[in-house]
Amino acid sequence: MPENASTLPTPPWSVRPGARAWRCAPAPAEVRDFHAALPGYAPTPLIELPALAAELGVGRVFVKDESCRLGLPAFKALGVSWAVHRLLEERAGRGADPGPVTLVTATEGNHGRAVARVARLRGQRAHVFVPRGVHPRAVAAIVGEGAEVTAVAGAYDEAVRRAAEAAAVRDTVLVQDSAWPGYERIPGWIVEGYSTLCAEIDEQLAARGVTDGPGLVSIPVGVGSLAQAVVTHYRSRDRGCAPALLAVEPEAAACVLAGLVRGAAVSVPTGETTMAGLNCGTPSSLAWPCLEGGLDAAVAVADSAGARAAAGLAALGVSSGPCGAAALAGLRTVLGGTGADERRTALGLDATSVVVLLNTEGPSANPLQSSGQ
Repeated sequence: MPENASTLPTPPWSVRPGARAWRCAPAPAEVRDFHAALPGYAPTPLIELPALAAELGVGRVFVKDESCRLGLPAFKALGVSWAVHRLLEERAGRGADPGPVTLVTATEGNHGRAVARVARLRGQRAHVFVPRGVHPRAVAAIVGEGAEVTAVAGAYDEAVRRAAEAAAVRDTVLVQDSAWPGYERIPGWIVEGYSTLCAEIDEQLAARGVTDGPGLVSIPVGVGSLAQAVVTHYRSRDRGCAPALLAVEPEAAACVLAGLVRGAAVSVPTGETTMAGLNCGTPSSLAWPCLEGGLDAAVAVADSAGARAAAGLAALGVSSGPCGAAALAGLRTVLGGTGADERRTALGLDATSVVVLLNTEGPSANPLQSSGQ
């Protein structure tokens, strides 16, 4: 159990009974084959951490380590590569000008760098809008991929608005990982791309003797696209045991938690947080129905919890910044404080449970996170 759990306050938390019975259509099977054919593709590690299992009072804990995915320090290249492939394939199919297009996006860091990298590799151009609060070294990494970068004085949602406006000209396409009414096809492809991560987890767990899949998956959440992919993967099948799915957000930007509490998607004002990649105030419209239907629970965590989780993972040999470590911070928060036993029961956790934590990025993905500033 987390240290001094009985003395901690009740965390910001919402639970959704019945989520494990919710069902949806699966992601396309060909996504995994596409990624497997990419130069440099290899499954990212699934690392077992017995010390965390003992601390959390469960059977086994695994960390899916996305700190180096296709040469980048986060998982985002999975979604972007598939979406750009589908986009260019579609353009060729309708006889569009074969010349390069400009891929436009807004980012807190990781998604924009992935768009810039994929654009460069596919012979396209990239224009990335960056909101306030992104570390200059993260911006420099995007520039280093050959992208044009525009700094935005406002928050993430404002950067998305600016990017959408810039994508309205000829031979320019918005490649955003958040959807809204009227803009859902490309974000949908991005979500499909993330399905490879989940397929790898299934295979890696089976190789470790876990054939029924995990009992719980803890997911860091920004706009909710990765969470949508995880929900889609585990709620689109009837084989094995349906795992509990836990969404984790920073206290400064807990839009999914707020929506689950209210029973409808909402936008929330965002504040400053070291979990910069999760600092999003509006959930993707495409993700929201899946999150509302298939998430078991959501919790908001303090920056200090993310920092402690990152330090703890580092001590166990896993490279992570507070965004990636949010999965651990969230589960620790849920299993601590007043009502911890009831929350454990609600998630179906016991001494035999298998837990998977999604470490979505390494410390170099956002230098602000790893520096503790």
